[in-house]
Amino acid sequence: MQLAVVLLCVVLGILFSKGKGAFLIAGYNTASREEKKTYDEKALCRFMGKLMFAIGGSYCLIALGTFLERMALTWVGIALILGLVLWAVIYANTGNRFRKGK
Repeated sequence: MQLAVVLLCVVLGILFSKGKGAFLIAGYNTASREEKKTYDEKALCRFMGKLMFAIGGSYCLIALGTFLERMALTWVGIALILGLVLWAVIYANTGNRFRKGK
């Protein structure tokens, strides 16, 4: 089951890295058409692709820790995911990084 989550993260990472799948990004998919036009969709997708690869790698640590029965690896993976998500939310929502014509 844990490898399925890693595989899902990798598939989403590939999809986003190609600049596709913006409809899967929470917040962006609920924005109005006018608001969506103000964002650089490809840059946002590429950012999310990198984030999905990082989360997938972190989840590999969780899976490895579970498999090897090493709770330290599991906790490191959990901490990495939480840190990545917190950092991504702050990074994406400050500085108008993904707005067109900044």
